[in-house]
Amino acid sequence: MKAKYLRTLTLILFVALFISCNQNKTAVNTGTDSTNLTSSSNDPFKNAISQPLVSHIFTADPSAHVFNGRIYIYNSHDYEAGTPENDNGDHFAMKDYHILSMDSIGGKVTDHGVALSTENIPWAGRQLWAPDAAYKNGKYFLYFPLKDKNDIFKIGVAISDKPEGPFKAEPEPINGSFSIDPAVFTDNNGKTYMYFGGIWGGQLQRWKNGKYVNESKTDLEKDEQPAVAPQVAEMDKSMLQFAEKPKDLIILDENGKPFLGGNHEKRFFEAAWMHKYNGKYYFSYSTGDTHQIVYAIGNNPYGPFTYQGVVLKPVIGWTNHHSIVEIKGKWFIFYHDTQVSKGKTHLRNVKVTELKYDDNGKIIPIDAYSK
Repeated sequence: MKAKYLRTLTLILFVALFISCNQNKTAVNTGTDSTNLTSSSNDPFKNAISQPLVSHIFTADPSAHVFNGRIYIYNSHDYEAGTPENDNGDHFAMKDYHILSMDSIGGKVTDHGVALSTENIPWAGRQLWAPDAAYKNGKYFLYFPLKDKNDIFKIGVAISDKPEGPFKAEPEPINGSFSIDPAVFTDNNGKTYMYFGGIWGGQLQRWKNGKYVNESKTDLEKDEQPAVAPQVAEMDKSMLQFAEKPKDLIILDENGKPFLGGNHEKRFFEAAWMHKYNGKYYFSYSTGDTHQIVYAIGNNPYGPFTYQGVVLKPVIGWTNHHSIVEIKGKWFIFYHDTQVSKGKTHLRNVKVTELKYDDNGKIIPIDAYSK
């Protein structure tokens, strides 16, 4: 959820030249219908393969789950705070969550209203970023990254009896948590793991020695050394704390070597997600400043994971964030772009499209503008 806009200046200028910056606030429940937001023949979204799930609010960073046969999407709630854009992501000033749900892909989408707000989190500072959710022990758990009163990102948890909330936050963040983008995965044996982390504004690079040091604003700034690793930890039975100290999750290239910090096309940046397909563990993530969702495969929840390729090519807008879920025998990827705001990086909208595998279990890359 960070930004370095020099690398995407050409794309942003292209969007600005051809489309208006007026906000569309009309509610839609279009799913994957094809409704253009502008009649211009130069509309960069005209070939979009899917349409925003809603447009009455801005939504991003979707984590989708099926609970009780219904699809729930736990996403960030973007809004215009008037904060100048910077590489630290201060313009992503979100302060609450709206949970969306629908009976089926393409069906009517329900906005359940505010499920959790910084006003109701005792340790809150600012910036309520990308969440995830899980169900266990008869309760629903909402995991969220949030800066504390010292402006340091921690990960919190809130509890509800219903998947749509409202959720009540625990009084303190998860002990030993840090950085952003929690993704929670429960394996077939019932064990649950959290994957998390994000560099640049997500602060993961500041924990390189196990203690927060406010130094680098990007990464380790050492291109020839191993890249900053995402984190993984098993959750305890309560789902409220880690059962162990978080570990580095290692991503390897085709030669079995860890990616170096200078490999911006493939190294981890943020937006961790885990799913399982044909007995293999698929760890997917965003490459951040190269704007792709990519993935690696491993044989257990801890890895190591070997890089495989691209899941989702860059979308219009700087960030790329996703979740992958099986629904009624088919696989789908939930993601976001900036169609509703007509190109504003910090005002995004959630979408969904089908995800397919080839006969060897490789994910077929998706171009979001290839209709």
